Amino acid sequence: MFQAMRRQDRMLSQAETEEILVNGVYGVLSINGDNDYAYGIPLSYVYLGSSIYFHCALEGEKLTRIGCNNKVAFCVVGEADLLPEQFSVRYKSAVIFGAASVVGEQEKTPVLMAFIEKYSRSFIEKGKEYVSTSAHRTAVVKITIEQLTGKARK
Repeated sequence: MFQAMRRQDRMLSQAETEEILVNGVYGVLSINGDNDYAYGIPLSYVYLGSSIYFHCALEGEKLTRIGCNNKVAFCVVGEADLLPEQFSVRYKSAVIFGAASVVGEQEKTPVLMAFIEKYSRSFIEKGKEYVSTSAHRTAVVKITIEQLTGKARK
């Protein structure tokens, strides 16, 4: 179903790959749709329980495209250092293929709180307030991971 990584010598372990997902600041979501063009968009995310979550408005291009085709890719670059004398880059990245779906109300609040804990750790109480007043106008999408690979040039 998925092509094997060509450079097996650069493949990361499951633990190393998950570390990239836990510590990453943003990822790029890639979605197909009904207009024959791929759509890639950088966004904040959380990695919880072996799934990727992101939030968005209740309507818009991401949800429209996911409604047409829920198969997505998600990429996080954990590190990138130029090696100009080698005409290369030292990097670590994780790539996910999976199925995206909007979560229900019961799952939404804990996920939004995970965003607060990841991105605004010093403002947990204000974050709880923000989530309680804003969750009704926010969609949370879960990517159920079907394949996860990590790759690095060390």
